[in-house]
Amino acid sequence: MSTEIQERLPIDTAPAEPARHPFLLALGERVRNLRSRRGMTRKAVALAADVSERHLANLEYGTGNASILVLLQVAQALQCELSELLGDVTTSSPEWLMIRELLEYRSEPELHRAREALSELFHSPGTANRARTTRLALVGLRGAGKSTLGRRLAEDLGYAFIELSREIEQFAGCSIHEIHNLYGTNAYRRYERRALEEAIQIYPEVVIATPGGLVADAANFNLLLQHCYTIWLQADATDHMSRVAAQGDMRPMAASPEAMDDLKRILAGRTPFYAKADLRFNTSACSEEEAFRALRRQVRAAIDREA
Repeated sequence: MSTEIQERLPIDTAPAEPARHPFLLALGERVRNLRSRRGMTRKAVALAADVSERHLANLEYGTGNASILVLLQVAQALQCELSELLGDVTTSSPEWLMIRELLEYRSEPELHRAREALSELFHSPGTANRARTTRLALVGLRGAGKSTLGRRLAEDLGYAFIELSREIEQFAGCSIHEIHNLYGTNAYRRYERRALEEAIQIYPEVVIATPGGLVADAANFNLLLQHCYTIWLQADATDHMSRVAAQGDMRPMAASPEAMDDLKRILAGRTPFYAKADLRFNTSACSEEEAFRALRRQVRAAIDREA
């Protein structure tokens, strides 16, 4: 073919189809599956959701990046929770869905009983309960006294003492701050899990001072509750702040003028999880010696009672 003929041939200038994001593809598949489960046509869902059929089709095929409000409208049209569209694990199988249905709208005491029943079902309760009474885990925000009181408590009981944050840093080979900056939160949680599992396996008698944010990871917190007798060391927000500053760390005070408000929000958000502990002990309004004596008395009584 001559060069002149080649130059006269039309050139295909159609743009290549952009790569579809895996999340949008999975989202679209969930929408299609839910629509099929409900026995609804695309037109019926589009009408109920007040969106165009073309918009819904783009969503189902992973080419449409819908707004959160559109997703909410689609979820309502499909008679499901928004979390189900977004890939909540409790929607991944019929059994999950049935279990979630049983637990939905239950009170906190009912959910607590359900969690304990499941824990006993999937683990050996006899051995676990006996070992649990000699593994004491202190939870609470930084500045509650976990390290100070935990070390004294371990010495008094003749137990080993572990500061889990230090164990995490040894596994990672760097500081907690560097783990988050270099590898991210998911990596930190893996190190946290590894350090907790090793502490549980190695020490039958131990006092563990846990990081304040351990309760933010449900899997790690469940492991702690299952294998340890947990004690929530409580304190007023002002005491948390002043104790951390007294340790020489001024970052909470210097971070922003709203540092105290941030701390109160964190405490409020974690309180429902800290409240799952077996024992609560308030370290505010008393000296270190007074707090230790009262805590030792309560812990010894709890150990005797559990034994």
